[in-house]
This record gives sequence, structure tokens and C-alpha cells, in this order.
Amino acid sequence: MVETYTFGPIDIDQLRLLASLTPGERIRLMLSARELAVGLMRGRLRRLYPDLSWIELNLKLLEELDHAKERQPRSKFIPRHSENT
Repeated sequence: MVETYTFGPIDIDQLRLLASLTPGERIRLMLSARELAVGLMRGRLRRLYPDLSWIELNLKLLEELDHAKERQPRSKFIPRHSENT
């Protein structure tokens, strides 16, 4: 069975808020989002490998990030995605 993905409705107020940010504020927001994503990944790895030191855990994180470059973009799995137009 093939899963289909749908997107939620567009939040116009959120888009207006993002459009009103200065370039510096946008970068700060992007860096905060990155920090959250890396923290979540690190937490998952800590649960999978509780005996690793922080250095070993960070190396594991870097390996995972490097491996992510080789993965196929998710858009290839979404039927009728914009790349097909």
C-alpha cells in the first residue's frame, strides 16, 4: 500500500510575520530551528547509544548528517509534487 502525504493549510498570518522579519532575524530564526533539529537528533542518538561519550555521540551525529546528504529528497516520494511539473 502506498502512503499519500498531504500538506496542511497555509498559515497566512505566519507567512506575513516571516516576511516582515529583517534578514538578520530570518538567519537567527533559521539557526534556532537548526539548533532544535540537531538537539532532537542528539537526544535520539543518546537514547540509542547511552554509553557513548559526548565526543563519540557528536561524531555519530556528524556521521548521520553526512549520510543525510546521500539520501533521496523526500519530494520524490510525494505523488504530484512540484518537481514533476
